[in-house]
Amino acid sequence: MKRNAIIPSVLIIIACISLASYLLIQQSQHSDEDEKVYPSKEHKPRSSLLINREMTEKITLGAIGDILIHDKVYKDAFNGARYNFDPMFENVKPLLEKPDVLTANQESMLGGNALGLSGYPRFNSPYELADALVHSGVDIVSTANNHTLDKGEKGIKSEAAYLESIGLPHVGSFINEKDRQNLRILNKNGIKLAFLSYTYGTNGIPIPDGKDFLVNLINRESMKEEIHRAKKQSDVVVMSIHWGNEYKRMPTKEQKDLAKFLANEGVDIIFGSHPHVLQPMEWIKTAEGKRTFVIYSLGNFISAQHGDYKDIGGLTTIDITKHVSEKGTTIDFSNPAFYPTYVASKKNHNFRVVPLEKAGSFGLRNANAKFKEIQTHMQQWLR
Repeated sequence: MKRNAIIPSVLIIIACISLASYLLIQQSQHSDEDEKVYPSKEHKPRSSLLINREMTEKITLGAIGDILIHDKVYKDAFNGARYNFDPMFENVKPLLEKPDVLTANQESMLGGNALGLSGYPRFNSPYELADALVHSGVDIVSTANNHTLDKGEKGIKSEAAYLESIGLPHVGSFINEKDRQNLRILNKNGIKLAFLSYTYGTNGIPIPDGKDFLVNLINRESMKEEIHRAKKQSDVVVMSIHWGNEYKRMPTKEQKDLAKFLANEGVDIIFGSHPHVLQPMEWIKTAEGKRTFVIYSLGNFISAQHGDYKDIGGLTTIDITKHVSEKGTTIDFSNPAFYPTYVASKKNHNFRVVPLEKAGSFGLRNANAKFKEIQTHMQQWLR
């Protein structure tokens, strides 16, 4: 073959290789329009093992309850120049940093100063609260609750803009329909977690006509559709749900029925909120023979509510293990645990979240006995 005949052939081969490489890169970078994948903000060592051509990844998922900022709390955070909530969490920061992924229920609206700060009954909190959550280890917040519309659409947009600016994902309230369709998926050590969030209502505040996207209301058909969609694009589906009766320490029949529905539709982990007190943990066996973990209420993590168990919250954790082999992929859930916390204050000043077993030095009488009582209460259905 002549030299000038070889050159065009070589060029054609090079062009084909380049095109194939480009298509592979594009495919690897592609994500569906209804999926928003958030990589972890901070690298932690992978706990993966390669045994007999099987890859095993393991992470710990954690959740804390209501971040409910009454006016007494944000006034206590003001230092004369700015709002600083970091000291309120410093005693539990080491605890909150242990899970690989941590979610929280952001109960009060984070609309910022411009919309006017306020407490009960229509909450609006300073942006700086979100900064403190990030500093304490929170990776994603649930924003669907009965206070989501306390500052209307303006509040939701203001909150979303600030959370986006600091890189804190949120789920449950949205700025438009496209935003609502974007699944919130966090990828940690190769395990993809899809976070969903719904609430029973918005304290009678109507959702503006044509703007149902503003907040997810509990609706079984809507939930079913999103769960199935999330199941296709993730390894684990996590549901944060606002339900139940306030100040009741045991779940209602409605909560249990809905939890079974969610489990049978494919939800793997359910984190409940709204009662403002702790409700027990439980494994639910699904129709397919799998297990779903549920904690019916995580209680208040921080608030200005005192006594009658309203100042006791905590961190729940569960281990997630992903096995990948020639036979396929399996996900296991194990070691559910609960670490009680207590909101200490002195005449509505110096609010601090502290481990319950250490709360005696912060003024709680019989802290050790209370710690044992809470552990028994939370684990009674796990035994």
